[in-house]
Amino acid sequence: MHLSMHFIPIGIGEYMYSTVRTAVLDGINAIPVQVEVDISTGMPVFDMVGNLTPEAREAKERVKTALHNCGIALPAKRITVNLSPANIRKAGTGFDLPIAVAIMMAMGIIDEQKLKGCTLCGELNLNGEILPVSGILPIVFDEYGRGIEHFIIPHKNENEGKLVCGAKIYGINHLNDIIENLESSDAIFKSGITDSRDCGGKYADFADVNGQKFIKRACEVAAGGMHNILLVGPPGAGKTMIAERMPSILPPLTENEKLELSKIYSVCGLLDNDNTLKVDRPFRNPHYSVTQAALIGGGTKISPGEISLAHNGVLFLDELAEFKGGMLDLLRAPLEEHCIRLSRAGRNVTYPANFLLFGAMNPCSCGYYPDMQRCRCSEPTLRRYFDKVSQPIIDRIDICVEATPLSFDEISSTSANETSEDIRKRVISCHEIQKKRYAGETFLYNSKITTDKLEKYCYLNKREQNYMENMYEKLGLTARTYHKILKVARTIADLESCEDIKTKHLNEAICYRSINEKFWGGACG
Repeated sequence: MHLSMHFIPIGIGEYMYSTVRTAVLDGINAIPVQVEVDISTGMPVFDMVGNLTPEAREAKERVKTALHNCGIALPAKRITVNLSPANIRKAGTGFDLPIAVAIMMAMGIIDEQKLKGCTLCGELNLNGEILPVSGILPIVFDEYGRGIEHFIIPHKNENEGKLVCGAKIYGINHLNDIIENLESSDAIFKSGITDSRDCGGKYADFADVNGQKFIKRACEVAAGGMHNILLVGPPGAGKTMIAERMPSILPPLTENEKLELSKIYSVCGLLDNDNTLKVDRPFRNPHYSVTQAALIGGGTKISPGEISLAHNGVLFLDELAEFKGGMLDLLRAPLEEHCIRLSRAGRNVTYPANFLLFGAMNPCSCGYYPDMQRCRCSEPTLRRYFDKVSQPIIDRIDICVEATPLSFDEISSTSANETSEDIRKRVISCHEIQKKRYAGETFLYNSKITTDKLEKYCYLNKREQNYMENMYEKLGLTARTYHKILKVARTIADLESCEDIKTKHLNEAICYRSINEKFWGGACG
């Protein structure tokens, strides 16, 4: 839809100031921004101010050319564009549309009253077409929460904007669309309706996994309390196969979790424009050659990394010992704080990063330790290999188990295995117990119990206390590992709907730490 070419002059005595509302992203939150335009007498110049990044400053050329190609001649006057507040860095290309509209308002082409209480966002190309931008969902969601009901956004972002229930969305393809509609009558705004139907994304089933009952049990416990887990075993033991099925036993996302996850994917431009929120728990599997910015986030735009894309889901790190030096240690803070704080050139951004870490690694460089008949590694080689995964990272993993090779009978077995749905039902029941127990707390799962709350929620009777006292001395436990054993034991008890932690629960929890002596030289870390 294009207007016939018409050049619109501006009179000297006309009102030549206008303002339009838009927003800029800060992490997965949107900060309101006012686009102010002033057209005054003076040397013909087009200035843009307001703490702009280079890509935002380039909007000047895009807007000038797009307006020209839509038949709108800018007056030979001083045009000043200000993006307020000036103390916030403006990044992105979504300011093109609000700047162009604000200029047309100042020129008297568009009535300012028709866009009162409306937020605009979109990128322009040189012929006036509106291109999609990233981060529409958090912009619409946060602005709607501030009382803004109407939104003018690119047509290709329309379904994403309509995910916010109640928001009135007007998706446009061309700059002329907004001119023609606002000249004739009010734009046709469509109400947003949150639609989180199942998109059909299915995970592989645990029924396909033969044998490895101990590993399956460990995965169930890990899912029950959202505990981090590490599998150590030779090639072909099924580590990756089991990890890929981990999301299938996790409970469905809540509505708040769907929205938060969808906002992260929207910021990255990964949210499909199909009128649905992200409904499946993410499973991210970055290669061990991943860069720091790709793993934890960063770059020139400070984008979310894999740990944020795995928010409320599973981050699978295969070949854990092959990650570049120091890369794994970057996870230490996110694993404790469940978010990542990134600082670049005076700008600070926080992204959510509450994920379940699932690690897998071979027991040595050749993959066959401790089978000394097949293992070709020397003692120094083994030590260097194990040292690639630092003790602080091991301390932040609640469950460490060994995946043993399958026997021929297990591989060829045709007996039915327990399905993911069967395991998931027990995990959901376990989560419901925790949600009721921690209703007044800042955490929801056993793995997140703070140290000051351990005595309250992981209380041990006299017999169990004596047992752990003996184990503490016998195994040389550290305070951190002792606390993790208590949390895992609490989850095991919840899976059995047992109010008190029993000795058998503690014993099983200790078994999930026993491989440390074999590989890292400490009984339980």
